[in-house]
Amino acid sequence: MNSLNHVFSRLFDLFLTPLESIGRPFALVLTSAVFGVIALVVFKHVSAQKRIRATKNRIKGHLIEIRIYQDDLAIVGKAIGKVLLRNLQYLALNLAPFLPLSIPFAIVLAQLVVRYGYAPAAVHGATEAILPGRGAMIEVELARDRAAEVADLRIELPPGVRAISPLVRVPSEGRAFQEVAAIAPCASPVRFVLAGGEQAEKGFTAGAWTGPLQPERGTGFFSALLWPAEDTFASDSPFRRIRIEFPEDELAWFPSGPGGVLIVFLVVSMAAGLLVMKPLKVQI
Repeated sequence: MNSLNHVFSRLFDLFLTPLESIGRPFALVLTSAVFGVIALVVFKHVSAQKRIRATKNRIKGHLIEIRIYQDDLAIVGKAIGKVLLRNLQYLALNLAPFLPLSIPFAIVLAQLVVRYGYAPAAVHGATEAILPGRGAMIEVELARDRAAEVADLRIELPPGVRAISPLVRVPSEGRAFQEVAAIAPCASPVRFVLAGGEQAEKGFTAGAWTGPLQPERGTGFFSALLWPAEDTFASDSPFRRIRIEFPEDELAWFPSGPGGVLIVFLVVSMAAGLLVMKPLKVQI
């Protein structure tokens, strides 16, 4: 999955970089609209369009039957039962094609989230007294069978980043926490080192936005699917998850953060699909 993420990230870089010169909100909206149209075209070719049309017509026919014979309870009861069964059939015909579309949906959305969902950490003055909660929290989680090794974990911060809290280790859970703050712009990884020499890195950005940014690096397929900007850990790595809390990004008048990206993506892609549904003669 990491190799595929490299390919997808490169393709999105090529597509989005020119659009971002106009504006990042514009890039988000246009990408969502394009995906909505493409998804509708794909749906048309993977779904049973004739059966969907026939099922919708039968539902309409049964509704007319209810209207005409509304004084005959027996006929109305049978017609209602038929409507319910046809609705189940209609849902099945529409939901089945969406299953193969769910993976492309997740890939596109994940790419948009790491680009527009998070902002770099704030940069504080070198002599500023930084209060707890104003920095970026780092959370480390080791694999269960290596949990005790967190007692010897060492975190190496890049230049321009300093710790504002002690490194708190919880060996029983294999977890560690530390809050850090940037005192200068930074786009370098934080390094995590165990006593045996095994180490891992997690990207850290402060100040100006320099590219895709994700708060979490983990293990496994779903982590790779959700967080494509950095490779997942190898299956035999002692590190299971590393998370650095970044602030949510703001995109003009749109809702902020990854939730805002999701809302814009859903609304715009659905609106674009609805606009071209009739011209493309797609039954949904």
